[in-house]
Amino acid sequence: MIKRRQLLTGGAALGAAGLTAACDCGDYSKVGSQINSAKCGDITPREIKMVTTWPKDFPGLGTMAERTAEFITLMSGGALNVTVYAAGELVPALECFDAVSNGAAEMYHGAEYYWVGKSAGFPFFTSVPFGMTASEIMAWTEFGGGQQLWDELSAKFNIKPFIAGNTGHQLGGWYKKEINSLEDMRGLKIRMPGLGGEVLNRVGASSVTLSGGEIYQALQSGAIDGTEWVGPWNDLAFGFYREAKYYYWPGFHEPGAQLGVGLNLDFWNDLSAQEQGIVRAACHQANHLSLAEYGHFNSIGLDELINKHNVELRQFPDEVMEALASASKDVLREAAESDDITRRIFESYSASLARSQIWSGISDEAYMAVRRRVFSL
Repeated sequence: MIKRRQLLTGGAALGAAGLTAACDCGDYSKVGSQINSAKCGDITPREIKMVTTWPKDFPGLGTMAERTAEFITLMSGGALNVTVYAAGELVPALECFDAVSNGAAEMYHGAEYYWVGKSAGFPFFTSVPFGMTASEIMAWTEFGGGQQLWDELSAKFNIKPFIAGNTGHQLGGWYKKEINSLEDMRGLKIRMPGLGGEVLNRVGASSVTLSGGEIYQALQSGAIDGTEWVGPWNDLAFGFYREAKYYYWPGFHEPGAQLGVGLNLDFWNDLSAQEQGIVRAACHQANHLSLAEYGHFNSIGLDELINKHNVELRQFPDEVMEALASASKDVLREAAESDDITRRIFESYSASLARSQIWSGISDEAYMAVRRRVFSL
């Protein structure tokens, strides 16, 4: 079981403790007890509910939410005391957005593409098919105008959003049978939410949207024929290898899945500048650690899946990837036509992707190809 205080690494705790000391907000050991508001400067003691789309104590995704809550509580000296509710504990996973929008909870942690029914613009802030890698989407959101557009879109629903995690590249998923051609995809029921799911529909498969906690049973019962989830670390934890033999790469649907925090906008506007700064810093710290965490544990998880559980790692055929790419262009362009804000999000995202593709091609992509060919330790 993940314990909230175990989630703070040494470096993270040091950085957060430094901020706590700077605002002199009291001893963190007093969290949950009486707070001396006179010592808290511009911080008003508050009890904050964070609802999430993740299963309880789930490594990685759940950890991001726990860390974000822990950092906010710690850096405020306990004045901003955040309690995390896993999917289903307070509201169902896919109702977190509405709960925060209407004020039933102050914050959520989840994947923005779950809100595609609200607007076709939301998936661009998690991941879209054949879209940005983790570093590319962070660059667009933080410096390329993405945050401003995200703010504008979310404000329509009384929400203020922030980056608060990233899984890095996600794999193509688990299948009960081999995929040797595009014809093999036709008729399959595959768990994949967001615009990626619509792409699957266009190539003849049938997409199914399920929260994380519902996937294994659906795969086991035969309600679905395949599923994507995240990557080796999380997929190993869910035990998908027991129900599906073939693990496919590369993933086309989420090349750098960014996760977010959304705050009730009225609640956010009621926070002082110092309180807002604490929330912003906590989200950034959780984002930084999640990328490092996934990079570490995905490599360990993949080794275990292959060498301990005899999983068969397979590459999608070129025919399949080309069909998915063609369908992705249509889906993204159609999404852009849904309304003015989504069109502007699409245009900003596309322009940033075009620039980053050139840079990534002669930096990370080129270097990794050379390293793989000529160097090993």
